[in-house]
Amino acid sequence: MMDAVLQQIVNDALTKGPTSLVPRHVALRRPIDIVNSRVLSAHDKRAILAAWASDYYAVGSEPSLRKIPGTPEPVTVDEVHSALLELDRRFSI
Repeated sequence: MMDAVLQQIVNDALTKGPTSLVPRHVALRRPIDIVNSRVLSAHDKRAILAAWASDYYAVGSEPSLRKIPGTPEPVTVDEVHSALLELDRRFSI
């Protein structure tokens, strides 16, 4: 029973990706939306952006683009990195 529950949690996390940390009412279109969110902690913001920047979410034929579940279109990895830099600047990380 517990194995089935844990497996479902893992499957949901893989399907939803880092957006599983984002409350449903938060619109997620661009990386800066994560930085500007008032409902996410700095640690959650960093986790989402770091995942978004990873090769796991690279668009197959365009390796400089990233697409995470729940977003309307791919963004450049440079845009994700810029959002990470802005997060660091705002939180003095």
